[in-house]
Amino acid sequence: MIDAHLHLDQYDLNKLEFHIDMWQSHGIEGVVAVATNLQSSYKTLEIKLKYPTFVRAAIGHHPEAPPSTSKDLAELLNLIKKEKNHLSGIGEIGLPTYQKGSLYEVYGQEPFCEQLEACLEIAKSVDLPVALHAVHNESERVLLLLKKHKIKQAHFHWLKASNKIVQDIISCGYYISVTPEVCYRERDQRLVKMIPIDQLLIETDGPWKHGDLFQHQDTTPLFLKDIVDSLSNILSISTVNINEILLANTKRLYK
Repeated sequence: MIDAHLHLDQYDLNKLEFHIDMWQSHGIEGVVAVATNLQSSYKTLEIKLKYPTFVRAAIGHHPEAPPSTSKDLAELLNLIKKEKNHLSGIGEIGLPTYQKGSLYEVYGQEPFCEQLEACLEIAKSVDLPVALHAVHNESERVLLLLKKHKIKQAHFHWLKASNKIVQDIISCGYYISVTPEVCYRERDQRLVKMIPIDQLLIETDGPWKHGDLFQHQDTTPLFLKDIVDSLSNILSISTVNINEILLANTKRLYK
């Protein structure tokens, strides 16, 4: 199993070797480690170099935060070019949703779109997939920008969107991942049934905390087993087959 979206740099780095050894002993082959800003990108690359076979690194700037300064954005884009051989993707990038009101009030919408488009262009130039934060109304706006820039490889993480937009994302050949919420939320269970099995990924978005049966637990890639068990029940496919398919999907996108 590979966790397709995780903020590895937000875990206790002093205990990371212990955690990775333990995760691997429980069947976790690797993680796609995404970044949230320039500093996080450097840290993620450092972790990638320390654990090269376990970590697939993606660097970017999270949209639920003030946009990068022009200097930082230029440095991030240059870092992507310089380290492209150590990268498996560009992310986490997208457009704000949860902080949209306060962020747009201060900065306006344009800097966020410009930042996203710059990242999409660099991703296309270095032939890397993009890991996207694009939920609710923003999923449609981000999808339009992907089409505008002719992006071939994209991953909509923790997607929340209308059925129409989900179908459009699928028709473009993009990937969609589900989180531990699929174990207890009807919305996510309905979504899984819409996604072709060869475009489905699983993630935890750790260390983000989840509810229900995961409440009060620290989020780790070990939750992937619960996700697979739920997918097996929802799709009536054996866990062995689902694991094989999901692993192949993740490796195909995040080389």
